[in-house]
Amino acid sequence: MPVLRSSPASPFGRKVKIAASLVGLDGSYSIEVADTTNPGDTLRLQNPLGKIPVLVLDDGFALYDSRVIVEYFDLKAGGGQLIPTEFGARMRALQMQALADGLMDASILQVYEARMRPEERRSETWLGYQAEKVARGLAVLEATPPTLDPITIGTVAVACALGYLDLRFEGRWRADHPNLVGFLNAFAAKVPKYDATRFVP
Repeated sequence: MPVLRSSPASPFGRKVKIAASLVGLDGSYSIEVADTTNPGDTLRLQNPLGKIPVLVLDDGFALYDSRVIVEYFDLKAGGGQLIPTEFGARMRALQMQALADGLMDASILQVYEARMRPEERRSETWLGYQAEKVARGLAVLEATPPTLDPITIGTVAVACALGYLDLRFEGRWRADHPNLVGFLNAFAAKVPKYDATRFVP
């Protein structure tokens, strides 16, 4: 059975888990926690970048990053499930995934800056630069919220990005983005795996 190496709080790992569930492959893999900060963790052998998630297949071949793993699950389920085959729809779904992934990256970089650097060495300029990326991305998504019909990988990625902002930034995004709040509430109601993968520290 393939092994998904991730961490409970990873929004990218959450994206993969939700995607697998939506295409009917929940339970087709096991989960093993990875520690990205531990040089002794085998993660760095499975992904030389030392990043999660990684899906280790039965033959030992490791798939990374989350976009590749999602495509693996989509193809295993027959293709066209979360990644549309029609050209225009495919480009829109992949573009939205790229935007949401960028939101997650910028959010994680802010968390790491605060967590990994002593206070006297933290860069407010760097933190502001990443926060501006998040603000611009949220503005675009607020103006044109994702659709739930159909749910694509872009939809899933946006939900996971918003969930990470709830987890690490106390949901401050909600006050100025009512359309996205409505989207996320509807997504959670339609996709039970979203709440099932919620990390509570």
